[in-house]
Amino acid sequence: MTLKELKFQVALGEDSHRQFKQEVANPDALAAEMAAFSNSEGGTLFIGVGDDGSLPGVERKEVSHLNQLIGNAASQHVRSPLTVRTENVALKNRRLVIVLTVPKGMDKPYFDKNGVIWLKYGGDKRRVNSKEELSRVFQSAGQFHADELPTKAGIDKLDKLRFRDFLRDVYQQKFPDPARERLKLLQNMNLATEGGVLNLGGVLLFAERPEWIKPQFIVKAIRYPGNDIHASDYLDSEDFSGALPRMFEGAMTFVMRNLRKAQAGQGVNAPGTPEIPALVFEELLVNALVHRDYLISAPIRLFIFDNRIEIISPGHLPNNLTIPKIQAGNSNIRNPILVSYVAKGLLPYRGLGSGIKRALEDWPEIGFADDREGCLFTATIHRKAETRPEKSSEKIMAALRADPSLAAKAIADRLRLTPRAVEKQIAKLREAGRIRLVGPDKGGHWEVVP
Repeated sequence: MTLKELKFQVALGEDSHRQFKQEVANPDALAAEMAAFSNSEGGTLFIGVGDDGSLPGVERKEVSHLNQLIGNAASQHVRSPLTVRTENVALKNRRLVIVLTVPKGMDKPYFDKNGVIWLKYGGDKRRVNSKEELSRVFQSAGQFHADELPTKAGIDKLDKLRFRDFLRDVYQQKFPDPARERLKLLQNMNLATEGGVLNLGGVLLFAERPEWIKPQFIVKAIRYPGNDIHASDYLDSEDFSGALPRMFEGAMTFVMRNLRKAQAGQGVNAPGTPEIPALVFEELLVNALVHRDYLISAPIRLFIFDNRIEIISPGHLPNNLTIPKIQAGNSNIRNPILVSYVAKGLLPYRGLGSGIKRALEDWPEIGFADDREGCLFTATIHRKAETRPEKSSEKIMAALRADPSLAAKAIADRLRLTPRAVEKQIAKLREAGRIRLVGPDKGGHWEVVP
């Protein structure tokens, strides 16, 4: 790194990837900073840089000692040990800045010497205190999955009819009437725990009323007027609960009834073609329901505006996924139980990693935002500006501008309208003062009033 590059990085300020330290003396404090970076997305510690972005640097004679302190902190004060990289950047005052790069950890979670797990939050770090935060750390490391978590719902909460139909259609198996046999089957299918209750996957897929057990896992849909969120002004609103297939069907119906329809080439009684292909919303809604973070107690939000449609899912992209990677078809399974069962036909799931790609092929005007600080992932489907069909009266005036001598029958032939319809429109235009006849009825010409 050159001095110019260093100044550029420092000018950006501290955030979740950059931290400034004017001096380092305590290996435990340094280890906590490194553990926080490793448990998050990795980052860089600039030693010899003040909190205000000044560059006092460190004396050259201190560099050897500081590098030894860094090595000891990374190998002996963090569990598991970290492999870090340092680089010295010379300042004009003959002092140095040590650039300490800490990679994103491959063996999360990392603990400091006292057994504390630290995470980065913006420019600061914070110890993991809650069970939810700890669960999320283990989830990001792939050591457990939210859909495996036990719930308080016994197998009596099962929707027997839906589960019976699934067993019959997918496995050609009969529904076991004895409760003991049913529990054993659910456990073998990874839908119930050894403790005899449904896990989260079992609730979301096959419980009779999942919203009574997990009321936060629903879809909230709102159609707003205009392009902004309003506190109380909306055109359509509905909450969708139930098992995943029911939430999906409800959300799809909401979207389709709020899309514009084109009647081109169809009869007046035909339903019309939606402005955006339905498959786009199928893929994105399935993606939201199956891959959202179920450790976050919040609903999926579906907002429809005049110029866009937003699908906002709790949870940022997991692990090393990025927006370019998902656009290219890469994926990372956050909820393997849900994925395995929706792939058996519970939802229109067409293959791992292909949903986003397929949606983009059908409608390229889709943007994605991965908010890691707010723990949200948003898919924004941009709508094209509404084109108002040209009225027959406007077509008639355009024809008369081009040829003022046209008679009603000639206009009707040119515009593929009936002569009677043209005569009625001409009468209305004359009455409104938008056109006038110059000269006699026969042999005169029309003049369009500006």
